[in-house]
Amino acid sequence: MKGPKKKPSEYERKAIRAIHAWKNPQIGWFEKAWEAINWPLSKANSAIKKVPGVQWAIDKGTPPVEWVLQKSVGGLVTLLNDSAQWSVRPKAVYSEFAKSGIKVRSGKDIASLDLEQIDRALGWLDTKYKSIAFIEGGGTGASGLPGIPMDIVLIVGINLRAIGEYATYCGFDVSAQQERLFALNVLALASSPSDRAKQIALAQLVRIAKDAAAKKAWKELEKHSFVSIVQKIATALGQRLTKAKLAQIIPYLGGAVGAGFNSFFTSRVCEAAFFLYRERFLAHKYGPDIIEKTV
Repeated sequence: MKGPKKKPSEYERKAIRAIHAWKNPQIGWFEKAWEAINWPLSKANSAIKKVPGVQWAIDKGTPPVEWVLQKSVGGLVTLLNDSAQWSVRPKAVYSEFAKSGIKVRSGKDIASLDLEQIDRALGWLDTKYKSIAFIEGGGTGASGLPGIPMDIVLIVGINLRAIGEYATYCGFDVSAQQERLFALNVLALASSPSDRAKQIALAQLVRIAKDAAAKKAWKELEKHSFVSIVQKIATALGQRLTKAKLAQIIPYLGGAVGAGFNSFFTSRVCEAAFFLYRERFLAHKYGPDIIEKTV
C-alpha cells in the first residue's frame, strides 16, 4: 500500500468516529463511569489493607510479599509477551475469515479488506478470552495469597495472547519487535489506574502506530529506547496487578474476587486492542493521518 488510494467506506467512517469517541470520552457521566471502572485498579490495594490481619500477612517475611510479587511479575512480562505472541496461530485466524467467505492467506490479503469484513471475522473474540480469564481467576483466586503469583502470570499471558490475536486479525505480524512493544503498551493502557497514566500509555501507542503507518524502519523506532520502555512497562504492570490482586487474600472470597477482576481486566484489554488495531489497520490502508484525527 502506498498511501491513500480511496476514501474509507461508510462503515469505516463510522468506525473512525467510534474510535475517536473511545479515545476522547466526553466530560460528564462517561468520565464518572470511567472513574468507577478504574476503581479496582486504583483503590483495591488501599481498601484491602484496612481489613484486620491483611497488612500483617502482606508484610511478614523478608522481603515483604508485595515487593516480591511486583518484582517477579515485572521480570516475567517480556518472556510472557514473547511466548504469548509465538502461540498465536495465523492459519487459525485466517480460517475464521474463510467462514465468512473471505479467502485470506497472509496479512497482505487482510490489508485490502474492508474493516467490516474484519469485524465479521473477529466475532466474539473478547467473549472467549473473558471466559478463559474468569475461569482461571476463580481457580487460582480460591487459593488466596499463594495463588496470586501464578494468577498474575496466567492473566498477563492470556491477555497478551488476546492482543496478539486482535493484531493478527487486522493483518499485523506479531513476531515483529515493534508489534511486541505495541502489545505491551496496550496492556499498560488497560491497567492504567488513573487518567494521567492512561494518557501516557495512549500517547506512546499513537507514537508507535504513526511510525509504523508511515513505514518507518525499525532503527527509527529504536529511538524510542525499546529496552528501557519494556522494562518500565513490565515494572508498572507488576505493581498495578499485584496491588489489585491482594484482595484475593480475604478468606472464602478469593475465588470470586479473582474471577471478577480477571474478567474485568480482560474486558478492558480486549476493548483497547479492538479499537487500537482497527485504527492501525485503517491508518495503513488510508495513511497515518487517520490516527491524527482520532487523538
